[in-house]
Amino acid sequence: MTRIAVIGGGRIGEALIAGLLESGRAVKDLVVVEPVAARGELLAQRFGIRVTGEVADAATGADLIVVAVKPNDVDPVLTDLAKVELSNGEREAVLVSLAAGVPTSRFENKLPAGFPVVRVMPNTPMLVGQGMSAIAPGRYARKEQLALVTEVLESVGKVVTVSESQMDAVTAVSGSGPAYFFLVVEAMIDASVGLGLTRDVATQLVVQTMLGSAALLEESGQSAVELRAAVTSPAGTTAAALRELERGAVRSAFHEALNAAKRRSAEQGALAD
Repeated sequence: MTRIAVIGGGRIGEALIAGLLESGRAVKDLVVVEPVAARGELLAQRFGIRVTGEVADAATGADLIVVAVKPNDVDPVLTDLAKVELSNGEREAVLVSLAAGVPTSRFENKLPAGFPVVRVMPNTPMLVGQGMSAIAPGRYARKEQLALVTEVLESVGKVVTVSESQMDAVTAVSGSGPAYFFLVVEAMIDASVGLGLTRDVATQLVVQTMLGSAALLEESGQSAVELRAAVTSPAGTTAAALRELERGAVRSAFHEALNAAKRRSAEQGALAD
């Protein structure tokens, strides 16, 4: 039995709660901190879990303390956690930060000496159980604690472990990645409407093509290069389209975009530390 306190009842916190319950976690082992009464009532009704407005109330006795708040709200949470005996009496609690850009050192410097912290960069597909989370251990997180965090996050998608120095790159790739994907989908739908299709039909064609292509890439064992080549007949329609995309410097644009996102993530992290 692992008692989990989720501090923050926003979309990411709610997605984690939904995934945990779907994976078989007991309602009695979950508690969420949500200071907005209306939002708290909604979560309580939707999931049947205990909701509190007090960080200390939720964190006392928890095995896993998940901080799912905006970066600007981290310091007040840490102030409240400083008032709590962060142990369940049997084993040490672990703090899991889902606060974007906030380094583990920010937590370690304000929590009891040697307290284990794990930093996580999730992404929004966790809302439908298809998230991609990267986890990075702080200085004091042990292997078994990383395994516990991995198990919890696997309830809402897939998990990889990286070093904290790689978190800015992860943010650029998978943290911001859904927005790139949605932009491509939006552009394809608009272009399809320009070809004379209705928006409804265009949306169905593009979305299912994306879903099927992702599944094929994951399950076929072939690389994206191999699968692209298999669809591209010499002098065919796909080759003509790809030629225009290359002329539009799509590869270069993605390279520059991801580098810009990585730089911005590093800037935000420096401000947060």
